[in-house]
Amino acid sequence: MGKIEDAIRQKEFKDPYNKAVVNLLYTHSYLVTIQNSLFKPYDISPEQYNVLRILRGQNGQPTTVSSIQDRMLNKMSNASRLVEKLKTKGLLIREECPTDRRQVDVVISEKGLNLLKELEVKVEESNRTLIHLNEEEVAQLNDLLDKMRG
Repeated sequence: MGKIEDAIRQKEFKDPYNKAVVNLLYTHSYLVTIQNSLFKPYDISPEQYNVLRILRGQNGQPTTVSSIQDRMLNKMSNASRLVEKLKTKGLLIREECPTDRRQVDVVISEKGLNLLKELEVKVEESNRTLIHLNEEEVAQLNDLLDKMRG
């Protein structure tokens, strides 16, 4: 990928803060493009993958669409629409809550668990290939990103 100046053909930035924001936005787009390519053969999006991982983390316990929305990486995603698409693909089960008919319970299906298991190695390999840093640098990057969000 190289330097941001080369990638977007800009010689200089107003200040290092402006450069950092542009760099983060460009890098986000780069990562999403790679993820889209990784998940496309499996007919899911990165957002759908995120929902499946959230559900797997529930260890078989049902959760609500609003709880899924709260935990999503992309807060702008429409969790209801994503859940419906995953249900249509048989990757999760969506049922009316027996104790509160207004609430919908969502749980990952066996097919969804199998898909995640199949993708696990590919995602790990992709992550290691994408990030051209050693483990110490990755830890530092994570610390800096956490600090940035303050």
